[in-house]
Amino acid sequence: MKTKYDYVVIGAGSGGCVVANRLTEDAETTVLLLEAGNPPNLPEHEIPLGWPKLWGTEADWAYSTEEEPYINNRKIYCPRGKVLGGSSAINAMIYIRGNRYDYDQWDQLGNVGWSYEDVLPYFKKSENQQREACEFHGVDGFLSVTDPLAKSVTSQKFVEAAVELGYGHNPDFNGAQQHGAGFYQLTIKDGKRHSTATAFLLPILHRPNLTVTTGALVTRLLFEGTQTVGVEFIHQGTIQQVWIEQEVILSAGAIDSPKLLMLSGIGKAEHLKSLDIPVVVDLPGVGQNLQDHVLVGVAHEATQDLQPDLTSNLAEVGLFLHTEGRLDAAPDLQFFSAPILWTHPTYGRSVPGFTGAVCITNPESRGSVNLGSAFPKDPPIIRMNYLQSESDLQKLLAGIKICRQIFQSSVFDELRGEEVAPGADNQSDETLLAYIRETCDSVYHPVGTCKMGSDRDSVVNPELKVHGVAGLRVADASIMPTIITGNTNAPTIMIGEKAADLIKAAAK
Repeated sequence: MKTKYDYVVIGAGSGGCVVANRLTEDAETTVLLLEAGNPPNLPEHEIPLGWPKLWGTEADWAYSTEEEPYINNRKIYCPRGKVLGGSSAINAMIYIRGNRYDYDQWDQLGNVGWSYEDVLPYFKKSENQQREACEFHGVDGFLSVTDPLAKSVTSQKFVEAAVELGYGHNPDFNGAQQHGAGFYQLTIKDGKRHSTATAFLLPILHRPNLTVTTGALVTRLLFEGTQTVGVEFIHQGTIQQVWIEQEVILSAGAIDSPKLLMLSGIGKAEHLKSLDIPVVVDLPGVGQNLQDHVLVGVAHEATQDLQPDLTSNLAEVGLFLHTEGRLDAAPDLQFFSAPILWTHPTYGRSVPGFTGAVCITNPESRGSVNLGSAFPKDPPIIRMNYLQSESDLQKLLAGIKICRQIFQSSVFDELRGEEVAPGADNQSDETLLAYIRETCDSVYHPVGTCKMGSDRDSVVNPELKVHGVAGLRVADASIMPTIITGNTNAPTIMIGEKAADLIKAAAK
């Protein structure tokens, strides 16, 4: 006898937990949520300060890129959550929605229904904002969004110095406008991490119409012709199959969603045939259009111990600005500041310090995710092509100079020790560009590999349905046609909220 559910959701991350929650609000709707990882079982999952210690654990897919040709052929670590909550269970908990121009651009690209005015209600729907409800914020959602509990002295001085230099103070990066310096709000509740599993899944596990299976590696989607009919997965060493009455929702993230589509025969036909994978749909955009934020740091020794609080997410404060000073466009640089030395190993020192990091919010460089083999347990081939674009490189150079100006402000005189990185000897553009290529790193925001649109290279339509097949949608960061201005967790939650409404509307 076949096991059937109305819906199967693949991946219990930032999108999948939301979709599973909202679909099971209807007691007559049955949902199976499949997650390759397990429930979180390390203390660092709850302690905000501990998130870097989660990398390389069983909660992390621990991917790596190929050698990146534009940054000295370095391989870049690519952590991805393999745990209930997905990457929201191992990230730095920053709650940033992006800029209104990001979503208006999506809409202008032909993705009707994805403008800023369209998506704002979904951000508000998911949010339990510590501050009161207003035009931009909601208080009735599952996700706790809070101000920092213990603000470090260097973080406060970073904001003060940025304001002194004329960049302005912004108390709410998710409010009326994004430019300026301020403290990040965080997905924390009662001093502990509030992942999407904690927020959206744990409160509803009692629902009899929801089944959550962990340790379940999905190996392929099942089709009859181009109709999605089920899912195959490995659980406790055995291959199992389940069948659907309605749809499969793929929420495995920007790396694993395209991987699973290709393993299932949806992708560039030439690539699939080279691995003897039967082609269901020739969809060349699968795995393409990969985008990520790349950052580089400026670090100083400190004249006093700056031990951060356990509730600190380390990247406590930020600054958004446009390199041409424009306020009528999305910022093209985002800054972070941390009360520790956070540097490339070449510059590492075991001393108190503070770091500023700058990242490009709208990189022009594009990468890809492809299969290395037809075996589901093998990692995919990830190429980010960081700094492929000269514009990306020049923006990071401009950002280093701005970060240096902030740290050279008189505000930091009593705290500022020696500049550890790039270091006093690196002053010329030439040496700074070499420093960028040597030390730049990911902000861990991969998106775009199942992009939404109607052109030849798109993978899903504005209803998130995969082109060329029936009964299959994607609901995660991979559907972003262009990366948003800021951290990607909150937008992925929004995508899950909107996806659930699209699915419900189709089922009526």
